[in-house]
Amino acid sequence: MDFNNILVREEEGIGFIIINRPELRNALNTDTLLEIESALDVFRDDKNIRVIIFTGAGEKSFAAGADISQLNKRTMIDALKPNMTATYRKIEDYEKPTIAAINGFALGGGMELALACDIRVASLNAKLGLPEVGLGIMPGAGGTQRLSRIIGRGKAMELILTGDVITAAEAERFNLISKAVPLEELMDTAKEYARRISLKGPLAVRMAKAAVNRGADMEMETALYLEKLAQTILIGSEDKLEGTQAFLEKRTPQFKGK
Repeated sequence: MDFNNILVREEEGIGFIIINRPELRNALNTDTLLEIESALDVFRDDKNIRVIIFTGAGEKSFAAGADISQLNKRTMIDALKPNMTATYRKIEDYEKPTIAAINGFALGGGMELALACDIRVASLNAKLGLPEVGLGIMPGAGGTQRLSRIIGRGKAMELILTGDVITAAEAERFNLISKAVPLEELMDTAKEYARRISLKGPLAVRMAKAAVNRGADMEMETALYLEKLAQTILIGSEDKLEGTQAFLEKRTPQFKGK
């Protein structure tokens, strides 16, 4: 499949989605979002792909947010359409783990893309923020909800109301990202996370991700029951038999996702 705004490639069981609009700081327009969704559909059907890594082309920007030229023309009716919110929900609910390798500016919609991913790592030159209030609007693709769930309501409120942009070091301190590393180490760091996940049972990873995401919005008793049901499914899987047998035989398990 050919894409105009993203680059898509595969490497050692990892699917890469690279936002490729460096001349516009990898701004996210409607066509780019649709291409991201199409790439996710392709990777979903590829059993060799275990993890997805998102990053931006070049060394200056992960994704600088929504395309302001499009935003300037949006109406209230346009704002009610799913658009970016739907794309990021698809990423958050995606069956395979997702990693954001933040290689520069991650602002507005770009920050919200990173928030929708399961794991975030950033280069030390990265800048992250939700500056929408400076445009007379607010974060509208999950930023107000995901940021507060990840770093806590108090700090999220401060960053959203001030529109402040923070460094990668600050983001690591707030637990917004897992690691801040030199730019030249960023992709190796992201790929190392991906490789470690890829060695685990794919069904177990999928169920664990769903339990964390869904359970976070439930009261404890219901969330624990969801966890128990997910575990019950895994107990009956071929991967459980392979994993436990491999452990007993002191060998590396060969998971098949069944």
